[in-house]
Amino acid sequence: MRSATTAAVARPMSAEEKKVIFASSLGTVFEWYDFYLYGSLAAIIAKQFFSGLDEGSAFIFALLAFAAGFIVRPFGAIFFGRLGDMIGRKYTFLVTILIMGLSTFIVGILPNYATIGVAAPVILICLRMLQGLALGGEYGGAATYVAEHAPQGKRGAYTSWIQTTATLGLFLSLMVILGTRTVIGEAAFADWGWRVPFIVSILLLAISVWIRLSMNESPAFAKMKAEGKTSKAPLSESFGQWKNLKIVILALIGLTAGQAVVWYSGQFYALFFLTQALKVDGATANIMVAISLIIGTPFFIVFGAWSDKIGRKPIIMAGCLLAVLTYFPVFTALTKAANPDLAAAQAANKVVVTSDDSECSFQFNPTGTVKFTSSCDIAKQVLAGSSVSYENAAGAAGAPAVIKIGETAITSYSSKGLSAADAKAKGDAFKKDVATALKAAGYPAKADMAKFDKVKVIAILTYLVILVTMVYGPIAAMLVEMFPTRIRYTSMSLPYHIGNGWFGGLLPATAFAIVAQTGNMYNGLWYPIIIAGMTFVIGMLFVKETKDVDIYAND
Repeated sequence: MRSATTAAVARPMSAEEKKVIFASSLGTVFEWYDFYLYGSLAAIIAKQFFSGLDEGSAFIFALLAFAAGFIVRPFGAIFFGRLGDMIGRKYTFLVTILIMGLSTFIVGILPNYATIGVAAPVILICLRMLQGLALGGEYGGAATYVAEHAPQGKRGAYTSWIQTTATLGLFLSLMVILGTRTVIGEAAFADWGWRVPFIVSILLLAISVWIRLSMNESPAFAKMKAEGKTSKAPLSESFGQWKNLKIVILALIGLTAGQAVVWYSGQFYALFFLTQALKVDGATANIMVAISLIIGTPFFIVFGAWSDKIGRKPIIMAGCLLAVLTYFPVFTALTKAANPDLAAAQAANKVVVTSDDSECSFQFNPTGTVKFTSSCDIAKQVLAGSSVSYENAAGAAGAPAVIKIGETAITSYSSKGLSAADAKAKGDAFKKDVATALKAAGYPAKADMAKFDKVKVIAILTYLVILVTMVYGPIAAMLVEMFPTRIRYTSMSLPYHIGNGWFGGLLPATAFAIVAQTGNMYNGLWYPIIIAGMTFVIGMLFVKETKDVDIYAND
């Protein structure tokens, strides 16, 4: 590609450009809203669709439901990216929004297991896969479409509006769910009200489609099509030729992988940490995260516009570096602000797990349905679930694991071979003994809201969101600028969705497994820190700045 020789023209945004940004952003907000509804209501949906299955089948379906949304996104990127590079941006991401919207609406009216049996979870998984495929095609289309409408020198500012949409979609889904729950009550919501957020999405779909139908094809694609230069085989050009494939690989490991883990840490893992590790009630945690999102979201635009002046790379790399350097002290500060009693107990009373290492497994459990049966795994799972940091000590071969809290020793058990009733009875007794010992040692069962420092918590969460805006605000423009017009949709979509769907989407489950394995509630942060560190090093060494690239060039 060649660099642009003309300077950016200082002019206000035209009416057509405003329409392009609004239509693209609205549609993408809607797609993220649809995508997040499933995650937010997963527990209720599982009861509606998986409850009648035997344990083995329920596990398989739960795994598929989890995987479908994230794992298939890169395949959607490949499929719709190819279409977008061959037939055009406008019609391709019109198709993606129709698929996403209709799939979501059907979930809202889909009969549950009690009504149609095993067909219910099968159809649900298919719909979830369609959602993932559609999202895989949507983002690349929206980012490419907006960037190709933007004047030189304004692409960062224009595409940064697209970058707000994932956060706004998450926010919108939480607000609709909260509003519905408040109006009809928890019992009715769990019975039938959970369908309402899915069904009302049809209104958003209608508005989005109506607006998108009135839009024109992007100037860059229209120019290329008029010249007869569209790609006949965008997949082989993108991934079969080393000159382009190496840029795809660099875009993944030198940009989107780090961006993804910082994004998920700042929005999802922070919420997970508040509720699961720090025992803050869900309503308070959601409100704190929502406030931080409201404060932090404008910075997507700030950093997007700033990247037009100083470059995309410095801002993205700075966000990754700050995450690497500050995550441990920031999350430690979050513990002290949200649950100071827990911080004090961890400092005052050491907990040790003595076990036979051969019976301890790495507790990677993304669906929450895996059953761990050894005494070591059960002991560590109970402590991790109680937000207890502990040390590991080697025990005698074959001996059951022992938890020592202060001077109190509690012997764990193995549930292997026990009946469901016996396993539950033993589990309840063991958890009660551990809870009693932890309480005596000063470990709180939940955060004391009288000691909860709202100002500090919001400040810390806002800082984490600002890191998200640093890595995410400029990245759409940068990905667009890395690839020629003829294969842009295909080439940029794949690394984005592998980074965000796989590296980012697996963060909570991976982090919890690391915590359960090592005993330290902060050690889950090593996953985003290592990935962000890798991206920083590779990005600094090998990724080139793109802000002055002429995206109309096709070589």
